[in-house]
Amino acid sequence: MTAPTLPGRDALESLSESFESAEPQEIVRWAVETYGDCLSVGASFGGASGMAILHMAAQLKPDVHVFVVDTDYLFEETHETMRRATEDIPLRNVQVYKSGLTHEEQNSRYGAALWMRDPDFCCEIRKIEPNRRALEGKQAWISGLRRDQSESRANVPIVAWNEKFGVVKLNPLANWDSAKTWKYVLEHGVPYNPLLDRGYASIGCYNCTIPGVQGRAGRWEGFDKEECGLHT
Repeated sequence: MTAPTLPGRDALESLSESFESAEPQEIVRWAVETYGDCLSVGASFGGASGMAILHMAAQLKPDVHVFVVDTDYLFEETHETMRRATEDIPLRNVQVYKSGLTHEEQNSRYGAALWMRDPDFCCEIRKIEPNRRALEGKQAWISGLRRDQSESRANVPIVAWNEKFGVVKLNPLANWDSAKTWKYVLEHGVPYNPLLDRGYASIGCYNCTIPGVQGRAGRWEGFDKEECGLHT
């Protein structure tokens, strides 16, 4: 069997445009067939979009590399959602990546509650650095970004080169909205984080997430910040 030809960086923009009319399942299938074992799916086990993507990918490649960045500040409901999804979807290759610093080491080196003083630096230590390790040796990364999630994501492409992590990044759900995403999750019986039924619109670390606020505004209260830095 002939291996598929990988698209060059200069072809990604036109490829992204061609996917605008494609269903997310088609885009995920293309990614699986094109990148195989060099494909990773990032999972937070927080939002409905990520759960839909996990289900789509696992139906095509049950052992697809799924990586989770565990900041040590995840809700217990997030951990439980990961356990349920791993068994129910099922997911056969879930890998957890953590910061090189424990909570105690971070406090000792940078002071307690770094997230209350410099959330960008806290995210760098606990999310971005582990994410970089998770993608070592990979060629493509699938995420669950949607354009309707926030203004900062309004123009997210379906496919693009990601310079920060040195991989092709795919956002198959980019032009879906919340209603389409939830329809998929419920119709397929995909497990999802129960906090989404308790007023949380965006779920991250428990020390930086509040309920009752729509969109990404429920994160990093008091700071002009909507992104952890993984997707910017």
